[in-house]
Amino acid sequence: MQKSNKPIAGYHLLMILSSVDGEFAPEEGMLVQQYLADEFPFKMDLDNELETIALLKPEEWKGHFTFHANCFYDDSTEEERANFIQFAKTLIKADNKVTDEEHSYYTLLKKIWNID
Repeated sequence: MQKSNKPIAGYHLLMILSSVDGEFAPEEGMLVQQYLADEFPFKMDLDNELETIALLKPEEWKGHFTFHANCFYDDSTEEERANFIQFAKTLIKADNKVTDEEHSYYTLLKKIWNID
C-alpha cells in the first residue's frame, strides 16, 4: 500500500471508525463532512479513496486502519494527533452509542499514537 498524506489517512481512519459497528449513521456522516471541509479547503475527489475503503473485507479493516494510523502519525504533530483523537471520540459517540468495535478501534488508535 502506498503511504497516504495526513488528511487522506485521517479520512480512512474516520470512515473505518464510523463503519466498524455495521452502521454509518447520518450524524457520523456529518462529522466526516466537517473533517473534509476543514482538511481540504479545495475540492478534492475522494472517489478512489472511498472505493478502496468500501472494497475492504471486515477482516482487512484492522490492518488498513493501522497502516493509515501510522501514515497520519508520520505527518502530524502531537497536538494534531490529540485533536484528531478528540474528533474521533466525538465521531464514535455521534449516534449516542459506542459499540465494542468502535471502542476497540479508538483504543487501538490511541495505542499506536502512544496517547493515554
